[in-house]
Amino acid sequence: MQNTQDIWRHVEAQQDDLIALSDRVWEIPELCYTEFRSCAEHTAMLQAKGFRVTRDVAGIPTAVMGEAGEGGPVIAILGEYDALPGLSQEAGVAAQKPLPGNGYGHGCGHNMLGAAALLAATAVKDYLAANGVKGRVRYYGCPAEEGGAAKGFMARAGVFSDVDVAISWHPSSFAGIFQANSLANTRIDFAFHGRASHAAASPHLGRSALDAVELMSVGVNYMREHMPSDARVHSAILDAGGVAPNVVQAFAKVRYLIRAATLPELQALIGRVRKIADGAALMTETTVTSQVISAVSNLLGNTPLERAMQDNLERLGPPPFDDADRAFAREIQATLTEEDIAASYRRAGIPPQQDKPLCDLIIPLDARPAGGIGSTDVGDVSWVVPTVQARGATYAIGTPGHSWQLTAQGKMPAAHKGLVHVAKVMAGTAVDVLHDEVLLARAKADHQARVGKTPYVCPLPPDIEPPVQMST
Repeated sequence: MQNTQDIWRHVEAQQDDLIALSDRVWEIPELCYTEFRSCAEHTAMLQAKGFRVTRDVAGIPTAVMGEAGEGGPVIAILGEYDALPGLSQEAGVAAQKPLPGNGYGHGCGHNMLGAAALLAATAVKDYLAANGVKGRVRYYGCPAEEGGAAKGFMARAGVFSDVDVAISWHPSSFAGIFQANSLANTRIDFAFHGRASHAAASPHLGRSALDAVELMSVGVNYMREHMPSDARVHSAILDAGGVAPNVVQAFAKVRYLIRAATLPELQALIGRVRKIADGAALMTETTVTSQVISAVSNLLGNTPLERAMQDNLERLGPPPFDDADRAFAREIQATLTEEDIAASYRRAGIPPQQDKPLCDLIIPLDARPAGGIGSTDVGDVSWVVPTVQARGATYAIGTPGHSWQLTAQGKMPAAHKGLVHVAKVMAGTAVDVLHDEVLLARAKADHQARVGKTPYVCPLPPDIEPPVQMST
């Protein structure tokens, strides 16, 4: 208990600087692999706090690592700072009001994610120094979680190979353990090449690449009835071949995002989608080429680490939200549907409660979440090192991920309280691992038992590099 109180005090001593970092990153939203200013802010903070800094981690210009301490176990704390397109929003306004500019916004709360992770790492650094404890803490500033699979490229490059335990979190409506339940996925661009012609005078001479894209969509839609119910396939047309309807489009490109519960299921589904693309090309007498852009693995859990983190959550209790926080959260909830709020409870695995704008409890470890499942590149880290994640309560119950409502709450006092709260949870878990050799041994044994059954195979093709130009 003394260690717990001590590490919490170290978090509190550093919180103001890291809250300010969260707000600065909120103000400069940057997309996948273009997070140059956000990365610079994190790098400057690492230097100011006395970390040994490594830039361009895994050859990625917007990835950074800071290390402190000597000897002992290596604890990695993972942060992110990428934003999303189309989610710009004025802070603290419970009505959709985009800011002038490029339309980007922190609609998944990664400004908080990176800052809280760095706050936890800084507190652990100070704790190690103050108490003469052997061990190393590393903060990994990870870009491009939203579609770029940066952690997958980092894992493939071996940057986590000497890490003993990895810890992270994600903003949420509730405080609890981030259940290890995610979908493996890949993004593949299919480019169709046809032949241009005059659409009225000589349509018979043309071969439409856009027709091929549309036929591929029809084929994938018919496949949906015959794929696992938890698999998902999404698409976006990147190039429709031009804006002139009187020209048969000679080129068109579509990006498919394919998701499945496990890597073997994903590979099988990818094979079927590729056959559909080949069929669309055959039907239209076009040719098709494909390029894998990114891929991530499903998450692996770690029972000993999850129990240790749950102990920290229960010792700490829920975030200290006040009446002003709850009043603004109610304004946000007024912009949501009843289904939004009900879905939030289903994802948490607890019964819905009436008139509750913000989290005031800790989700039990045995809760059984239901509903939609997303993807994360933390999955690849979890295959190479024992990994645990928290959910940190930072916004109104019912707020959808990837929404303007989430962006609106990213600089509010509730967000600040939530990020400090989860930093205490992560730092406390790290200290538990550093002091408890049995916990560390059990975490490693649990991990080995999982990967021993199905060894890790990186889903990224060996010949592709991080798509650092993917958002430009």
